[in-house]
Amino acid sequence: MNYKETLNYLYESAPLFQQIGKSAYKEGLSNTYELDKHFKHPHKNFKTIHVAGTNGKGSCSHTLAAILQSAGYKVGLYTSPHLIDFRERIRVNGKPITEEYVINFVEKERKFFEPLQPSFFELTTAMSFKYFADQKVDVAVIEVGLGGRLDCTNIIHPDLCIITNISFDHTQFLGKTKALIAGEKAGIIKKNIPVIIGETNEETKPVFIQKADEEKAPIFFAEEEQLLWRWEMNKRGRWNYFTADYPHLKGELGGFCQIKNTNTILLALRLLKKVGYNIPDAAVEKGFEKVCELTGLMGRWQKLGINPSIVCDTGHNVGGITYISEQLSKQKYKKLHVVIGMVNDKDISGVLALLPKDAEYYFTKASVKRALHEADLKFLASKAGLYGKTYADVSKAFEAAKANASNKDFIFVGGSSFVVADLLTYLEKNKKQEEGTV
Repeated sequence: MNYKETLNYLYESAPLFQQIGKSAYKEGLSNTYELDKHFKHPHKNFKTIHVAGTNGKGSCSHTLAAILQSAGYKVGLYTSPHLIDFRERIRVNGKPITEEYVINFVEKERKFFEPLQPSFFELTTAMSFKYFADQKVDVAVIEVGLGGRLDCTNIIHPDLCIITNISFDHTQFLGKTKALIAGEKAGIIKKNIPVIIGETNEETKPVFIQKADEEKAPIFFAEEEQLLWRWEMNKRGRWNYFTADYPHLKGELGGFCQIKNTNTILLALRLLKKVGYNIPDAAVEKGFEKVCELTGLMGRWQKLGINPSIVCDTGHNVGGITYISEQLSKQKYKKLHVVIGMVNDKDISGVLALLPKDAEYYFTKASVKRALHEADLKFLASKAGLYGKTYADVSKAFEAAKANASNKDFIFVGGSSFVVADLLTYLEKNKKQEEGTV
């Protein structure tokens, strides 16, 4: 099989959660342990940092990886979902896993894993751990896929655990209260391993404290440490940070949510140094300033154009959209155009209630089976006072917004990671066609 055929095989034999949702989710770690045993426990060959949370775990994971990479470590990075290419999920020093490795892994191992019938994420996690071991990485930053306690990344024994925050997402698996969700996320807390909690509230903090006490794990709350003293946005739309440990940090990621993420990362750096990591100030500065270049991160308040301004963001739940709506309200524009699509298992009404009412909306759907039909989204949006037209796919909605926008307008694309994925895929294809590489 070639690379495309291999991916099709994986998607068909082990369906993606991002495509079909609940039916792709397999509870428990039995398959993970079987795969781990088969590959001779590859995750034991390198150090790890484990990152969970409802929002912000991707940004924190990528930034920590960029900093460690800049400090001279060979760094593995495992995240999900991917936006354009599957290989984005598994990187070493920012470079995606090779197509050849993916092909060879499937061809060599399928006789073992086919009878096991693992989920797509279980298989991908096993692939990532083996790849990192084969590449002899020094440390891998591992992002939790869903929850924590029963997530198949939860077999690692990390140097540090991070839980960024708790918001309502995947409630059908994790519970319908913040306390229940926190209990699932707290499942990554390990015996004697320090854990950082980025944000808490009166519901979640006791849950984390109880679990940390049970595991005798030192627990630290980033909000209480407040290592980020002050911040301001520069003319390039990026953050200037003034911190306890680093006088002048420039953050490439310009989303409002990055304030809380940065405070969490700063505490993580302190604790990593305490357990023996060598992280010079220059590496921290470079990692913050060039995280996208160093790790390939996309879709976090990503600027795609000027005149009109065009931004996309993968925020897709109430917690993420709260930051996005606040940031949209601070932008200068003549008119706001919002290209939006959502999946059908989110708090759709909760998200729509947060969005600006003075915008023109372009309701669409992503190319995944979980996508809410654009007509249904338009109907629900009208109840929230949001109005616009429907479009069959993201590219049509985006082109309509561009056609309607003047140079002084602002176009935002989001509502779902998969809407952003479709947009970036469309733009990448257009770019290759213009360059004559397709």
